[in-house]
Amino acid sequence: MTVVQQILYTEHPADWWKLAETLGFVAPFPPDAAWGEFHADGVLGIHGVEDEHGVTAAHRPGTTDIHLIVEDLDAAASALSGFDVEAVTMEGVGEMVIVRAASGVSISVSEGAVQRGAGDIAVQPTWFQEDLTEPRGILEALGFRAGIVADRGGWVEMLCDGGVVGLHEGEPRIGLSFEARGDLDALAVRLRDAGFAASVVDEAFARTVRISDPDGGDEVWINAVQEDLHGYHR
Repeated sequence: MTVVQQILYTEHPADWWKLAETLGFVAPFPPDAAWGEFHADGVLGIHGVEDEHGVTAAHRPGTTDIHLIVEDLDAAASALSGFDVEAVTMEGVGEMVIVRAASGVSISVSEGAVQRGAGDIAVQPTWFQEDLTEPRGILEALGFRAGIVADRGGWVEMLCDGGVVGLHEGEPRIGLSFEARGDLDALAVRLRDAGFAASVVDEAFARTVRISDPDGGDEVWINAVQEDLHGYHR
């Protein structure tokens, strides 16, 4: 099994805790300024960019990482042997594997207790890169499978046991987004009632809820499940 953990770095962790809970994530333990963890279909990690001593982390606020949790790290490392892989040990986390794509984008993998995703909200980090062949191969080696794919390339939905990773042609980076199941208009109302300026936008692929980024970056996208397959296939 493989579960996606979308890690957000922020100067405003409390605002993100409130957003996570409004979306339907559940915290298995109380968050603090350095780290909060919220579970649904996949895991949202909220990482403060300053520790309790005011020391600033290496990550800029508003940036996102993809971390994958697997049952067997040795098996994952073996499956990734054809890629650029480095074994590291991180304080507080333990042994990890870092996988670097030719574009410079990297993701991390660690071993842990995993469970299948649950709930009406999923993490959906998006891996942007000009050529999607390599990131797709990396994720498939870790047990992901392709869902909806654009007929002309440019988009691949990668599915696993908890959470979703989107692969999108573009300037190399990791972007933050979510996927919501159910009534998107009701979700927008719930967000507005909680104090978030939420609007519903019709995109070519699906409807989305847009809210302002608490860190002042690009709008946060919460995408409905794609039903219209014009120009796409499963």
